[in-house]
Amino acid sequence: MNSTHQVQQAADVIRQGFADYRAKFMEITRRAKSRFERRNWHGIQYDSRERLELYKLVVNETLSALRQKLGDSIHERAIWKNLKSFYYELVSKRPDFELAETFYNSLTRKIFVTQGVDEEIEFTHTADEPTSPPDGWLYNTYRLEGATYSIVKKIFSDYKFFIKYDNPDYYIHLVSNKIKEKLAEDFGSFDFERIEMLKPVFFRNKGAYLIGRIIKGDHIIPFALALLNPFDTGIVVDAVLCTSNEVSVVFSFTRSYFLVDIENTSGLMHFLKSIMPLKRRSELYNSIGCDKHGKTLLYREINKHLAQTDEQFVLAPGVRGMVMEVFTLPTMNIVFKVIKDKFDPPKSTTRQSVMSKYKLVFLHDRVGRLADAQEFEFLVYDKHRFEAELLDELQRIASQSVIVDRDKVIIKHCYIERKMIPLNIFVQQAGEKEAEDAIIDYGNAIKELAAANIFPGDLLIKNFGVTRHGRVVFYDYDELCLVTDCNFRRLPENNDEPEPDEPWYSVGDNDIFPEELKRFIIAPGRLRDIFFEAHEDLFTVEFWKNMQERQSRGEIIDVYPYRKVQRFHKRVV
Repeated sequence: MNSTHQVQQAADVIRQGFADYRAKFMEITRRAKSRFERRNWHGIQYDSRERLELYKLVVNETLSALRQKLGDSIHERAIWKNLKSFYYELVSKRPDFELAETFYNSLTRKIFVTQGVDEEIEFTHTADEPTSPPDGWLYNTYRLEGATYSIVKKIFSDYKFFIKYDNPDYYIHLVSNKIKEKLAEDFGSFDFERIEMLKPVFFRNKGAYLIGRIIKGDHIIPFALALLNPFDTGIVVDAVLCTSNEVSVVFSFTRSYFLVDIENTSGLMHFLKSIMPLKRRSELYNSIGCDKHGKTLLYREINKHLAQTDEQFVLAPGVRGMVMEVFTLPTMNIVFKVIKDKFDPPKSTTRQSVMSKYKLVFLHDRVGRLADAQEFEFLVYDKHRFEAELLDELQRIASQSVIVDRDKVIIKHCYIERKMIPLNIFVQQAGEKEAEDAIIDYGNAIKELAAANIFPGDLLIKNFGVTRHGRVVFYDYDELCLVTDCNFRRLPENNDEPEPDEPWYSVGDNDIFPEELKRFIIAPGRLRDIFFEAHEDLFTVEFWKNMQERQSRGEIIDVYPYRKVQRFHKRVV
């Protein structure tokens, strides 16, 4: 067999591996509609986890097939230079070509353990820019040729399910009126040109979403219908979202990925970016389960930012962590988190345990209260891009994660998350009303995490952040655990001393005393009083045991990605 033919066959092995991955990815994704119709919520959550674990499985299978095809020559760079060209020809016409590039890069990085980027054997920017497919391929168009009611009625007719809509006329009127309210607010009239609705439905947990946009001249109004399938009634419209911020929260980095049946991923990104212009494309790819390509784009976005600025990496603001060292680029809203070599007392966890907690968060339902963290290896940056204080700290306390070479810094392992304002800093800097709202939402965050079977462990406000939408999110995972794994106990009575320095009772590894949280969760003062008034139940064993019982029964507790006042169907469970 000549070497050229061998390389061509190897390229086809990768092409087939990617095709298999996408076929299995879509097979799982396409189950979502049936799961939603049959109210199989556990099935949807199972599918979400299975799909997240699929990529690594197929990459490893493809790598094994490549080793059989190429033998020892799999490590020869000259072969991969040619292989890249052959592979490009095989996949360049695919509607998901950009994902095919990333799949290929995943293989090269495993084989060569690439530090930074190797442009000779990796794809670096070929499919960076999204393209919009011709009208009709991706979305349905509804032109204003009569009453708004008629258009909405046609939308309901086109997006059918096995289960019928409950009282469709009622919801058509509600949606029509919501559109008119938004048009009147923005333009002072009810006129518009058309509504464009993405053909695929977006499924996640118990919800289904129809995503579109209202067009008037050069103006675009985001338009999303949140659907639910409550027991024994039929499908209902639970909310209408008509602002970029409202839709962005639904697509947030703090939420699980959608199951959406789409092959033209680049075209979908073009559409989504038009209604959420402030969203990074990396986050949008993450939101539909293409997190590996989202990770690729995030890396490119960082490099582009560095090329366009003279900024240095600096220590992130906030209280220093006991387990992670956190740094950032001042004007880029991300943070880099590296695991320390040794953990400050009283932390007694291990590096592997910390990584397992991040894996748990990746696979778990994040309910809008856990930050998505992208795991990276072998990032390489110029040494002069690091502030001296940060560089000294990294060398001193994170040598297992970071190598400082002569003129380079190699980050062997890190997590990259969205930058948020630490809650302890936010309440100091915000106005009185904003600080009060944040403290109340802090309690809401704890409760919604409990609804998702997550106990944060360390509940200090320094471990929570505030997003640009004002939502409070947890981001310190080293003590995180499942609520069902905890043993919630009442404090035994102490008949000797009112407040001894040491506990007068035995404490097991998983014991949690909710009453004790009062002592340190928030410093005494106005905000503490407001928190206690709104969330006194968090300090009772009853609240947590009730959550445990509901989780043990298999109940999936509702947490909505929009405000309660926006809901039409407030009694849905």
